[in-house]
Amino acid sequence: MALADTRAPSKPRSGRERILEAAYDLFSRSGVRAIGVDTITVHADVAKMTLYRNFTSKHELAMAFLQLREERWVKDWLQAEVCRRGSSPAGQLLAIFDVLSEWFARDDFEGCAFVTSLLEFDDPDDPVRKACISHLANIRAFLAELAAAAGVQDAQRFATQWHILMKGSIVAAGEGDQDAAKRAQQLGRLLLAQELPGVSA
Repeated sequence: MALADTRAPSKPRSGRERILEAAYDLFSRSGVRAIGVDTITVHADVAKMTLYRNFTSKHELAMAFLQLREERWVKDWLQAEVCRRGSSPAGQLLAIFDVLSEWFARDDFEGCAFVTSLLEFDDPDDPVRKACISHLANIRAFLAELAAAAGVQDAQRFATQWHILMKGSIVAAGEGDQDAAKRAQQLGRLLLAQELPGVSA
């Protein structure tokens, strides 16, 4: 099965849809701060008034983008793929890095939008930053579910460690290391062996 395209399969119709799709494409590749409202409206082929009629601010649009990113990238692609590929919870945890490895090799690899946006907004009270933290926590919750199902005693701690491996591999891939996911998977195997001695993934 080919790696899913996390962007929309067809051209949206309404002004709101066009704006959100334009923001999805632009924010995914370049971050939120680097993209201005004018660029979004040109990309969406809408008037600026249409943007502000649908989104009260660029912040609101950014949070809608992050929500859509979780639906497409996390749930519809990453989670669906690892659940399909792994025959056991431990195998699904390791399959995460197989999926990431294929993503890193793509020409349109753009990095993690949640991490990128988190680093762009350093004010702890900023709603975009809070949204990034929430979306990243949802990924850890999924990892914790897999860890608990695999028999890991402290699933939350394990999920945090596993997420560090994932985020680290994404950053390394951004530096140009296309084998970053494979290296992270090797470390993941050691972590699993430490937590679940005798259990094969």
